[in-house]
Amino acid sequence: MDLQKHTEAPVAELRASDADRDRIAEILREALAEGRLTADEHAERVDGVLAAKTVGELEVFIRDLPAAHQPPAGPAYTPVPPRPTPGAIPHEADANVVAVFSSAARRGRWRAGRRIHAYSVFGSVEIDLSEAIFEYQQVVIKAVSVFGDVQIRVPENVSLRGTGGGVLGNFEVDTLDSVDSDAPVVYVDGWAVLGNVEARPRRGKRVADILDRVQSRIDRKLERVQDKVDRKMRKHLGR
Repeated sequence: MDLQKHTEAPVAELRASDADRDRIAEILREALAEGRLTADEHAERVDGVLAAKTVGELEVFIRDLPAAHQPPAGPAYTPVPPRPTPGAIPHEADANVVAVFSSAARRGRWRAGRRIHAYSVFGSVEIDLSEAIFEYQQVVIKAVSVFGDVQIRVPENVSLRGTGGGVLGNFEVDTLDSVDSDAPVVYVDGWAVLGNVEARPRRGKRVADILDRVQSRIDRKLERVQDKVDRKMRKHLGR
């Protein structure tokens, strides 16, 4: 006897989660905005969604709507390429940070360009992007260390890629992937010759500017949907 076949419940019999109810409610809201449902039908179905206990009970409320028959959407995440988009980054640096028998740093609230060059010769360079303003989605940092040290820090919600190596030295970039497709991508490119180049996220630091722009787009979309709903409801109420 195959016990697994008897213990696994069909998807329709699974208990519905809050996320399942939110998904169905969003489909109903879109159907109301498109005129597929009247205001009374929408209200009745929403009440049923809130009372539903299983996934199967939820699907009943959208089975006559197009969204119920569309194939599931693919993954929202798109892998970050190992190199920048060709032609997106200029060859000339927007900023140079140089330390020769000395130290140099770029930190705090500053505007990060598309290309930054960091050179350390018997010195120390720090490039801290954890509070920087990202005006471009792709940023390249060329880091060269000769008997020196280059430290690069980025916010924890960006993507980080590295291409380079060491000659009797250390070149280390902690690969980082952001779940936000609109987040900046920082590419570290360079060499460590009898020196050290390191790039890693600074935990607890996040890019607020990118998230604000994403949230603004979501808010605008919700406002448009709500405006459609209001117009439909006024029409059905004869106002």
